[in-house]
Formats: sequence, structure tokens, C-alpha cells
Amino acid sequence: MRTQEQINEIVRLLLAEYPQADCTLDWRKDYELLFSVRLAAQCTDERVNKITPALFERFPTLESFAEADVEEVEKYVHSTGFYRAKAKDLVNCARMLLEKHGGKVPATMEELTALPGVGRKTANLILGDVFKIPGSTVVDTHCIRLTNRMGIVDDLKDPVKIEMELRKVLPPEHSSDFCHCLVLHGRAVCPARKPDCERCCVRHLCRSFSG
Repeated sequence: MRTQEQINEIVRLLLAEYPQADCTLDWRKDYELLFSVRLAAQCTDERVNKITPALFERFPTLESFAEADVEEVEKYVHSTGFYRAKAKDLVNCARMLLEKHGGKVPATMEELTALPGVGRKTANLILGDVFKIPGSTVVDTHCIRLTNRMGIVDDLKDPVKIEMELRKVLPPEHSSDFCHCLVLHGRAVCPARKPDCERCCVRHLCRSFSG
């Protein structure tokens, strides 16, 4: 595992490399981000961004989602995969937001993960991007791969364990942005199959770099 000094430098360099790092899903309302993240499961953000304009135009409010026919929602989200489960979750989530939270997206991990289709990854994204809560740590496939490769965590695959370890070592005020940086870095420089180490701004700090 990297030292705290090395981890701090990795964070600093990646934040400098990707100063505009942000969630790549398109959204305007808090619940739209919540729904988009659910649709992005086993799907690309690019695909989700293509279908959500029509989805949110057809169902422009939480009330319209709550009253929607699940089969109609399925038609709009079909191309994101697992469309039956996703459509059902969107409708049920809208109903719960209205019934239990006054139509507002809640701001705690416990309340968020009690919503249909919402796990810790989604909850952390909402807490970090919507509510700007320090320490919010989104562990997706890029985060799992890169933190292990770099040596920020030691050979961990379980997202919850990785999240807990990262909370110990990442500066809370930068943890959310850092996770967004990992997504961008994972796509542009450090993909799963063939990392481009020569282009990597943190290769000198990376456990896996052999140059």
C-alpha cells in the first residue's frame, strides 16, 4: 500500500490533470441524477444520456413517474439493459420519494439506500454531487481497478471494503472529485486491458508501473 504522502500526491496530481472532473451523467433535478445512476447500472453513461431526454420529457415530474405505467417506462429505458427491473425501480422510487420524503431526495446514506434500486455507490454519488458532503466516496469499476493498481488499497475487490479503506486515506474534501477523476483516468489512460502508462501522470507513484 502507498504511504499517506504518496496517496496525497496521487490525489493532487489527478485533480490537477482533470480539473473539471464531474459526473458524466446529464441531469437538472436531483431525482433525475438518482434515476440516471440507476439506469447506468451495467450500461454506459453515454447510452443513458441518449435516452433520458425523452424519458424526462414524457415524465417531467416525480408525480408523473409515480403514476406511470411500468410497461411504458420500460419502452423508454429498454436499451439500457435490465429494463424491467430498472423501470420498476424508477416508478417505485418516485412513489417512495413522494410518500416518505415530501418529493425531495434525502441526504443521508440510510435514507438513500432504503430507496428501490439504490446502493451505496449511488448514495455516495448523490451525497457528493448533490449535497456536497465531504467524504462521499463512489466505488465503481474504475475506482476498484485503479486504486488496486496504484496501491491505494491492497488487493481488495469488495466495493464496501474499498470504500471504507478510501475513507481512511483520502482527504474528505476531495474524495468525491477524486473518484470522478478515476473514472476519467480509467477511460482515457488506464483501461482494464492495456493501460497507457507512458501517458499517466501518476505512474511514478503507481505500484503496478514497471518502467
